[in-house]
Amino acid sequence: MTSSRTSSKTVRSLLALGLGVAAAAFGAAAPASAQPEPVAAPHAGYTGSAREAADSKAFFDAVLKSVAEQRAENPSLKAVTVYYNASQAPSFRSQISSSTSIWNSSVSNVKLASTTGTGNFSYREGNDSRGSYASTDGHGRGYVFLDYAQNQQYDSVRVTAHETGHVLGLPDHYSGPCSELMSGGGPGTSCTNRYPNATERSRVNQLWANGLAKALAKVNQDR
Repeated sequence: MTSSRTSSKTVRSLLALGLGVAAAAFGAAAPASAQPEPVAAPHAGYTGSAREAADSKAFFDAVLKSVAEQRAENPSLKAVTVYYNASQAPSFRSQISSSTSIWNSSVSNVKLASTTGTGNFSYREGNDSRGSYASTDGHGRGYVFLDYAQNQQYDSVRVTAHETGHVLGLPDHYSGPCSELMSGGGPGTSCTNRYPNATERSRVNQLWANGLAKALAKVNQDR
C-alpha cells in the first residue's frame, strides 16, 4: 500500500544486498516520511547503524504483538504461527516458498504460514534504488519488499530468507561471513548460502519462546 510509504509512523529497515546500482549492503534505513537517501557504494565492511538496528527491532516487535493478540483470542492454540500474504509478489512465489520452508525447518518455536487474508505481514515486489527491505507501520502490518534488480544479481532465495529473518527478529550483521544469513550482501554476490547458522536459529527460537510470553502477558494485561 502506498500509504505505508508516506505515513510518518512507518519504520523501514532497508536491507540492501550490496548492488552498485541499488544499495550498499542488505541496508540503509530511513523513515517512510523521509526522501530517498543517496546510494552508497557497496562495500563488505559496512556494519549498519543504530537506526537500522532499531528499525529492524520495531518490525519484529510489531509482528510479535500481532501474533500475541491472535494467541490471546485463541489461547488453546499450541503452535505459534506468523501468517504472510504473498499475493503482491507473484514473481517471487518460488523464492518465498523456499525461504519460508528453510525457516520452518530451521526453528521450532515459530512457524511461517501462507494466508490469503491480511496476515501479520506481506511480501511485495517492484523496483527500488535502495534494494530489498522490511517495513512496518508499528501495528503488525509490515511487509517485505523484494527489488527486481537486486534479486537478479544476488541469490534470490538468500535475499528473501534474509528479509524474512528480520520478521522473525534478527538484525543485520553485514560484517559476518557467508555462513551467516544475516550478513546480507557483506560477503558479496558469490555468496549463495540460504540458511541461518546455528547461532541465528537459536536466537530466533529464544526470541519467540521468551518474547512471545512477555508480549502475550502485556496484551492480556491491556485487555
